[in-house]
Amino acid sequence: MTSLTLVRRIAARPAIVFDALITPDGISSWWGPDAGPVLVAETDPRVGGRYRCRFRTLGGGEYESSGEYLEVSPPERLAMTWKWLDEAEGAGQMMIVIELRPVAEGTELTFTQSGFEDEDNRLGHEKGWSGSLDKLERRFAGAPAAAKV
Repeated sequence: MTSLTLVRRIAARPAIVFDALITPDGISSWWGPDAGPVLVAETDPRVGGRYRCRFRTLGGGEYESSGEYLEVSPPERLAMTWKWLDEAEGAGQMMIVIELRPVAEGTELTFTQSGFEDEDNRLGHEKGWSGSLDKLERRFAGAPAAAKV
């Protein structure tokens, strides 16, 4: 099985970025590969809690993923299971770990997803998550100085 790691520098302090990872409003601002809307964002950010996100791409496709929070350690680390809604129980379940580290620019975010069955699947997710993380980065690009401290 292969994994995917993406790193971004975000112009906001880790606590603010962490909030964007676990709140419905935060998730609605960045989840999804393009500028299409997030239709549903539900979270229960505690160990054993669940999340669900449904989004529509600009091409009109709708996709939903969900999972369980395995670790919620604000503002440094978030770990959760992840799978598409339409996959059978136990099939296609993966792991996502997001680590946040303070840097001069704000936060260095390291996103790791593991459990891919093959390289084609990993490449598809790399494209999707890259688009999502680009949106998260842009969300804070024009943030007030207070958000960056």
